[in-house]
Amino acid sequence: MLTPKKTKYRKSHRIRGHKTFKKSKGSKVSFGAFALKAQSMGEVSSKEIEAARRAITRYVKRGGKIWIRIFPHKPITQKAAEVPMGSGKGTVEKYVAEVYPGLIIFEMDGVPADIAKEAMARASHKLSVKCKFIDTTAI
Repeated sequence: MLTPKKTKYRKSHRIRGHKTFKKSKGSKVSFGAFALKAQSMGEVSSKEIEAARRAITRYVKRGGKIWIRIFPHKPITQKAAEVPMGSGKGTVEKYVAEVYPGLIIFEMDGVPADIAKEAMARASHKLSVKCKFIDTTAI
């Protein structure tokens, strides 16, 4: 699974509120012909990214090229079971990537459009955010 080698701070704050704005950075298809674009905001864990990557790779039978455009930099903490209030923040349990509407999550090239669409659909089922398939060859 993906984890950062080094972080400036060991623990960080969570996303608060419902931000519905779209980010322009990372919203263009840069490397491949097909992409998976986020439609909602959320946090995608490193386990979800790895499960989606495996789903794509297995469906295309290790053909083509896949780019992962997000990385889980943000640590998420959790307190142990039955710990009383107080006594500080919990230990780091996992790392997540903040995903905003319009962000490209995966890109793919070197496979036919129908195979790419089905592979991305299978990957989107593994992610905790709504996603949309983008085909730049059809434009």
